[in-house]
Amino acid sequence: MDSLFLQFDFIGGEQGALGSDDPIVQGLITSMFAVSGFGILLNLFNAAVRKKMVDQTKLKRIMKETRAFQKERMAAMRAKDQAKTNELNKKSAYMNKMSMEMMQMNMRPMLITFVPLILIFYLVLPQLFAYTVAISPIPLNVIPGDFFQLTCTAAQAADPEHVCKEENALFLWAWYFLSSIAFSGIIMKLTKTSMDLS
Repeated sequence: MDSLFLQFDFIGGEQGALGSDDPIVQGLITSMFAVSGFGILLNLFNAAVRKKMVDQTKLKRIMKETRAFQKERMAAMRAKDQAKTNELNKKSAYMNKMSMEMMQMNMRPMLITFVPLILIFYLVLPQLFAYTVAISPIPLNVIPGDFFQLTCTAAQAADPEHVCKEENALFLWAWYFLSSIAFSGIIMKLTKTSMDLS
């Protein structure tokens, strides 16, 4: 039981320890495309749940209304038009209610999809893939410190005990994260579940 919890050690544990010493899917290219495929499939699942549970027409109407209100309010404040600001402040309670409704509409699908996505990420992907699944031409560790490392450093690659075998190798979770982000916007546009008002 202790070894199971060691895999989920976020604070103080080794980032990128998600993966297998003996993965089912072998090879960098196969792993790279397979992890991207998982990212696409899970984004499609998320979009399908969102499409089923959220009234997109109502959501877009509320978003348009709240953005127009905020824009008008900022313009009145910049112009120092106190009469217009007071008039808009009367509408503020209604707009707050609309913003809360919009937030609830966005949260509902997330409550359904969160648990399956986390279970797949922590229980399925580490069994299928190695610790590193792609090689980056440049280091992607742009955030200072060791907390959020996307790629292996030279010191990690030189350490024979470390899971990294090559410098700039992308960790499994990092490649999944990057490929999910890359395809989420496209999938949201295709499934018409985008938050974009244009």
